[in-house]
Amino acid sequence: MIPVILSGGSGSRLWPLSRKQFPKQFLALTGEHTLFQQTLERLVFEGMQAPIVVCNKDHKFIVNEQLTALNLQTQAILMEPFGRNTAPAVAITAMKLVNEGSDELMLVLPADHVIDDQKALQRALALATVAAERGEMVLFGVPATKPETGYGYIRSSQDALLPEGVARVAQFVEKPDEKRATEFVRSGGYFWNSGMFLFRASRFLEELKKHDPDIYDTCLLALERSEEDGDYLSIDEATFACCPDNSIDYAVMEKTQRACVVPLTAGWSDVGCWSSLWDVHEKDANGNVTKGDVVVQDSHNCMIHGNGKLVSVIGLENIVVVETKDAMMIAHKDKVQGVKQMVNTLDKQGRSETQNHLEVYRPWGSYDSVDMGGRFQVKHITVKPGASLSLQMHHHRAEHWIVVSGTAEVTCDENVFLLTENQSTYIPIASVHRLRNPGKIPLEIIEVQSGSYLGEDDIERFEDVYGRSATPIERGISVKTIAQ
Repeated sequence: MIPVILSGGSGSRLWPLSRKQFPKQFLALTGEHTLFQQTLERLVFEGMQAPIVVCNKDHKFIVNEQLTALNLQTQAILMEPFGRNTAPAVAITAMKLVNEGSDELMLVLPADHVIDDQKALQRALALATVAAERGEMVLFGVPATKPETGYGYIRSSQDALLPEGVARVAQFVEKPDEKRATEFVRSGGYFWNSGMFLFRASRFLEELKKHDPDIYDTCLLALERSEEDGDYLSIDEATFACCPDNSIDYAVMEKTQRACVVPLTAGWSDVGCWSSLWDVHEKDANGNVTKGDVVVQDSHNCMIHGNGKLVSVIGLENIVVVETKDAMMIAHKDKVQGVKQMVNTLDKQGRSETQNHLEVYRPWGSYDSVDMGGRFQVKHITVKPGASLSLQMHHHRAEHWIVVSGTAEVTCDENVFLLTENQSTYIPIASVHRLRNPGKIPLEIIEVQSGSYLGEDDIERFEDVYGRSATPIERGISVKTIAQ
């Protein structure tokens, strides 16, 4: 069995904590490790192969770091240029496996779910394996125990041809209103759609080709045109852009005659919104969940998430308060599904707060915006040991670098020199420069930018070890020529 971990989502309903460039699956929301890491950890047992991870290309280095932190290996990392929903992601993965002669059972899992009971998960997997080995398309359903309006539902029916404990999928139901959801719970026989699947790679492709040939044909061409570099597969952007945006449910599971459901009673949650995150956390005597520097008075059933500032709450019930360095979100717990719509509104306004936190992670480390004005910006930059930024130039801004701790190797035009704690340097506009950490400890500097334009797109890269641009050698240009 090969796990296929889908980690391309943006998690917009958990804004402002989840951002497009650092979404919820890479956040430690329910424990010491991130949701992505927890998903990987629960798959380490006998009979389970190393996983395949599908992610956005912008998240490649986050995925690598979080894998390295657990000392885990993958079979492959497939990098999408942009999201096209779950059906294309799984299709390209299945095609890759079949091409390599690995027509195994594929366990498809989102990277951002919580499952509390590992043994219950393994029992469900064992039952699902029996069905999948017979050619069934297995979906894991969570018994609907309350009228949840944020989930899709599955109506099941009995089928004597299926293994004991496995039911036939009779109907898929879109996210219902509260009245219909209450009826589903009362009637029994309904499951929440977990978005977790088990099927053989060739069976999925067979059903996909029959029911959605456009996705099948486009993914086949996209795979042929994709570039492979070791364990990494970069999906061809031009071809993938032509692929229909569709889920496994719509493309295959709602159309096939072989869809079945295996019950999953393992403490599952998709942690899809702030109320579901409140559900999975321990609460105080008044039902409140708090994190950070939070003081609560005369309040009940609230979710308060602080991130630096003191957050004080008085006399509230069923309210969610989330504070970050650059944004605050306050909502009634019954209305948190509307956070996604709010994010869409902010996107239309061109607000950067939906894209990145003030602290932005890069392959070489991170930077944190400290202050900014009309013609200046101050950043706290951390460079990992042995890492370096690209050789680059800015057309509209100059930079002052002050070393707070560690040792910096600075390239400025043709000059290369070292700076240590409390030393500084000046990088003029249009100078070709690079910052590197040659030491064994993190390098921390304060960068003061000044100029007429301070956007992150004012950067021309000439050499980059992370593959974000062609090197001067590849373009036949010397560093000396660049400097001139």
